Amino acid sequence: MKVLVTGGLGQIGSHVVEMLLERGDEVVAIDNLATGRREHLAEHDKLRVVIDTIANKELVDQLVSNFRPDAIVHTAASYKDPDDWYNDTLTNCVGGANMVDAAKKFGVGRFVYFQTALCYGLHPLQQPIRLDHPRLPSSSSYSISKTTNEFYLELSGLDYVTFRLANVVGPRNVAGPLPIFYQRLKDGKQCFVTQARRDFVFVKDLARVVVKACDGVGHGAYHFSSGQDIAIQELYDAVVNAMDLPSKPHAEVKELGPDDVFSILLDPSRTFEDFGDIQFTPLQETVSAAIEYYKQHGTLGEYTHLRLQDKQ
Repeated sequence: MKVLVTGGLGQIGSHVVEMLLERGDEVVAIDNLATGRREHLAEHDKLRVVIDTIANKELVDQLVSNFRPDAIVHTAASYKDPDDWYNDTLTNCVGGANMVDAAKKFGVGRFVYFQTALCYGLHPLQQPIRLDHPRLPSSSSYSISKTTNEFYLELSGLDYVTFRLANVVGPRNVAGPLPIFYQRLKDGKQCFVTQARRDFVFVKDLARVVVKACDGVGHGAYHFSSGQDIAIQELYDAVVNAMDLPSKPHAEVKELGPDDVFSILLDPSRTFEDFGDIQFTPLQETVSAAIEYYKQHGTLGEYTHLRLQDKQ
């Protein structure tokens, strides 16, 4: 196959690219290096890496027209600053619409998209959340812009899969509590946790399912979720264990912030029906793999979509 991967140097994109190359596919990866890193992908004779933005419509049309991919895997997303509406809309809306439009224009057979679970809002009406839950993304610029592009994809008439995601963690993870916990513990700083619960899934488990989607498995919206949530405290404990800190520092427990939510647990039943049994990697193994990555490469900023005065 020939596959174009946006955000190809980021956490999800780079793992998907590696799996595609391992089986002999030809890949073009585009990334603007906002959160991706060039060292995430080794040189390969079937890989072309383009450092640019998907907001560049002329470039996007040229890449898709010349490469003629069988599938587009669209992982690129802006999420670094909750108040940076310009870059969120530039990448997630303009760039995303460019990708969908080019896929239509040049006959791409399959489009794989990634959506945030925050599309259901901060106070979900169901627990766990089913795919028939209304989309209520107005809590953040990130969720608004990601949901906007999901609507464009649905409008397009393309053969698509959209994965609405639990918290994807592991090596190359630069957003959310995992890199924040690591960096603060490494610097000897106090961490805090809330009573929130999340479903943490290993990035390589997701990437394997994405490759199946490239091959034509499934159609429409899916939840990528283990179906089980855990306390943020358990994630913190796993980081402490992976770092083998002799002092075993305790995290301060704080109340949920105004733009945080107690639990976002997605119902994955349709995913299991269409993609088969998924063997989810245990949390401690997932966290340990991430910590090994941070020790070698650092955390690259510890981003969060939340508006917090002191992130951890």
